[in-house]
This record gives sequence, C-alpha cells and structure tokens, in this order.
Amino acid sequence: MIVLLGPPGSGKGTQGEKLGQEFGFVRLSTGDMLREAARNGTPLGLKAKEYMDKGALVPNDLIINLMKEKIASLGKGTGVIFDGYPRTVEQADALGEIVNVDLALNLDVKDSELVVRLTKRRSCPKCNAVYHLEYNPPAKPGKCGKCGSDLYQRDDDKEETVLNRLKVYRDNTMPLIDYYEKKGKLLTVEGVGSIDEIFEQVKKAVL
Repeated sequence: MIVLLGPPGSGKGTQGEKLGQEFGFVRLSTGDMLREAARNGTPLGLKAKEYMDKGALVPNDLIINLMKEKIASLGKGTGVIFDGYPRTVEQADALGEIVNVDLALNLDVKDSELVVRLTKRRSCPKCNAVYHLEYNPPAKPGKCGKCGSDLYQRDDDKEETVLNRLKVYRDNTMPLIDYYEKKGKLLTVEGVGSIDEIFEQVKKAVL
C-alpha cells in the first residue's frame, strides 16, 4: 500500500497511473471518485462539489466513508496506490485502521511551478484524461486524444482557486509529511523534470 503525497499539480496522478501500470497496483484517486460522484449527481457528489469548486478540502467524514466503501470493494491482497488521500492526519489515522501503509512517497515541487502547471491544465469530462497546454498538449487542440470529447479547464484549476488550494495544502496536508516521517515510511522525490525522469526516481523509491 502506497500513499502519494504532494501539492496539487505535483504529478501525483500521472506518477500514480504509471506506477499502477508498471507494478499492477490499483490507483485510488479521491479527486476522480469525487468528480465522478459530482457528475452523477449523487448526494455525496453534490455536497463535495460545493467544497471542490472553492478549492477547499472536502470534509473528513465524506472522504473517509467514500474510501472505506472503495477499499471494501477490492479483492484481498490487492496492491493500492492512494492518490490525494489521506489529506489530513485524521484521515491518515482512519486509513491506518483499514490497511497497512508500506510507503508514503512525497513529490516536492515549488509553488511558482505548480501555478504554471495547474492553470494550463485541461481535463476530459468523460474519461478523466488530463493534458497540459505546455508539457503534454493534446494532439488535436481542445480535444481528448482518448475519447474525442471537448477538453475544459476545471474550476479548481483557475488561478485564484489554485492559490487557495496551495494554501489549504500547506496548512492541512503538510503535517502528513511529519506524520509518515515519524513512522519511518516517508521518501521524498523532487517532482521536477520530464514525466519519465521523475518516474525513474519514483521507481527507485518504490523498489
């Protein structure tokens, strides 16, 4: 069981997906799960969307219950990568009661770089594919290369919201670095460079 830590835009989703493909892990992204719930108009999704649109943290009880359900649906012995969860020490304690976390991998990136990454990010509303206008542009401008849907800029990728998301991360999620460091489970990788260069460092950390 691996927990991916790092601020919004640090590459957790991309690296988590590559790790899953390389080692056969299931990647659980709370962001993807919450956005899917919001699109489906479920009570949990609509409630969570109010917080997400403001760049605020979704309350612990909503996230914890969602994650418990998802973990319970997986087969025993399934390797899992947690992307975007836990985000608070309380969530980390709750996760520790369900599974044994083997590694907390922290992707470290400066805020100035994160603002550029996030405000130029474009997402697919249908298949959740993510592109970047500078680093990873779609082959056809404005169109998803996987399913052909029109790409859009998420509300939480607009500059004002991005700055708030980074503040929320520093205030609420940074304590997790100390939390896992004290448990002897933290490894930090500098999340700068090409996707493949970063992935080589990530693989070394996992192995």
